[in-house]
Amino acid sequence: MSENDTPIGELAADGAADCAPTDPACPFRDIVAAALEAKGETLRSFSERAVDPETGKRIPHNQLPKLAKGEGYRRERWLVGAVAAATGRPLAEVQAAASEEWTGLRVGDLLQASTPETTIVVAYQSGTTLDDLPVLKERLRALGLGDIRVVSTGGSDSQS
Repeated sequence: MSENDTPIGELAADGAADCAPTDPACPFRDIVAAALEAKGETLRSFSERAVDPETGKRIPHNQLPKLAKGEGYRRERWLVGAVAAATGRPLAEVQAAASEEWTGLRVGDLLQASTPETTIVVAYQSGTTLDDLPVLKERLRALGLGDIRVVSTGGSDSQS
C-alpha cells in the first residue's frame, strides 16, 4: 500500500455496511460493480482513479471487490468522492446512492421544485408521497420560492 491508500477497515458495529448480493436496495454497491465490469481494466488501474478529491484518500485495489459485492466495510464519507472520481459519475448521483444504501432514505427533488438557480434536495423514505410533505411545501414558500409546480410520480400536477 502506498501512503495515500486508505484501508476501508474492518466491519464495525457502528457505521458498517453490508448488502446481500441479491439485495436490490444497494445502489452504491451497484455503481461500483457496474463500473468495474464495464471498464474492463485491472483493479489497480481503477484504484488509481479512486481518489477522493477532498481528502486525497485512495481506495486500495484489494478493497474494491468488497465495495462491488456490498460486503462489510466502514461507511466513510471519503469513499463517496473516491467512487465518483473513479467512475466518472457526478458526485451528487453517488452521494444519493450512498445515502439510500447507508441510511435507507432516498434523496432527490421529490417536489420537482428545483430551478437552474435553486436545487431542492429532500431525504425521504421509499413510498413517501407529496401529500406527506405539507410542512416542507410551506417552508419552501416561506423561502420565497413562490408558486411551486409540484409533479407527483403518479403524473398529476398541482400548484402549491
